[in-house]
Amino acid sequence: MDSPSADAKAGEDHVSWCPSGEAHRPESVVLGVRSGDEGQVVYLAEPVPAAQVLPGIPEGIAPHRVLRFASHCVSGCANRVGDACGLIERIQTLPSPDATGAVPRCHLRPHCKWWTQAGVDACHRCPAITTLNSPDDQLAVLVADPSTTTEQLQSWIAAAE
Repeated sequence: MDSPSADAKAGEDHVSWCPSGEAHRPESVVLGVRSGDEGQVVYLAEPVPAAQVLPGIPEGIAPHRVLRFASHCVSGCANRVGDACGLIERIQTLPSPDATGAVPRCHLRPHCKWWTQAGVDACHRCPAITTLNSPDDQLAVLVADPSTTTEQLQSWIAAAE
């Protein structure tokens, strides 16, 4: 997925995409819509440029509350650890979801940073990932914090059991 349009710029084949991206980056696309009580992502069959969707979100509603965005994985990201994504590493520290079903259909996968780094495990976890966490959900806040180590997460999870 080089861009949301068929006339994508040549040379972007090497670009990795973040499935937990920023809504307002120029290349951002809507990856899916949050649905149900748990806020699971329901993936769109085709990407939609975020710039086309953002004006339709009512004032006062954070775009990440209702939509999931993908944007380029950038070297300046707070979650970047060398060439790796520290966020997916922290997410993989959480107890594994039921991974017996098929992975969700996703247009991002061929260029997804999480897929490249963690494979099918990332795809099983991806629908449950939120980019707007409640401050009351201490575990989600820890996972989202780039300064949290996997060891800290493992310790927190063990203490909570």
